[in-house]
Amino acid sequence: MLSLTLLSLLAAGCSTAPAKLAAEGFETVRPPYVSPPPPQQGAIFQAGYGISLYEDMRARRVGDVITIVLTERTNASKQASTSTSKDTSIEVENPTLFGRELRFDLPRPFNSSKQNATLATSVDSSNAFDGEGDSAQSNSLTGNITVTVAEVLPNGNLIVQGQKRVTINQGDEVVRFSGIVRPQDISPDNTVVSTKVANARIAYVGEGMLADANSQGWLGRFFNSKWWPF
Repeated sequence: MLSLTLLSLLAAGCSTAPAKLAAEGFETVRPPYVSPPPPQQGAIFQAGYGISLYEDMRARRVGDVITIVLTERTNASKQASTSTSKDTSIEVENPTLFGRELRFDLPRPFNSSKQNATLATSVDSSNAFDGEGDSAQSNSLTGNITVTVAEVLPNGNLIVQGQKRVTINQGDEVVRFSGIVRPQDISPDNTVVSTKVANARIAYVGEGMLADANSQGWLGRFFNSKWWPF
């Protein structure tokens, strides 16, 4: 029975291992294929060699690419302090009946000290509480990632998503991004700042031997998990 309990606790500790971030929702989206019309060659115009002088080259269709400028920076801090105290004192005198104090004389076998019991009593209590907490967190992420337009919403906003994977020696660095972009926020050079992206999901993870070396082992995760009773 003891061995089964230990095995169940170890299995629970193993379940606390951080799962790898799924790539679902970050895949590159290709534009829909449309059969081109048959070329009509002319004396001046040649199909496939046209140059548009006034067309806006910013992303606006499914499959178009757009560069996201990552400028994420967050700082948060919280501090709390609580102090309470309470003192209570109660004293009740022995009541009198017909001018005499009430007494409950115990029989001699039960009253070795030869004292008379009365209703007089007193209660004193005191309690105090001091609590203090302090928390701070800071994050920063800068860089560029080029993504594709996955969907054009009815109001014209663009749902973008994509990822960048860099392999260095025996490890991978993966940056994933998705969110909603307003066409008005896209610069003429087809870039948009990440702080102007709605519902942004940004992930920067590492995979491979270096990432595994920086991860805590399954036994250590078990001792630091909520399943460890001590």
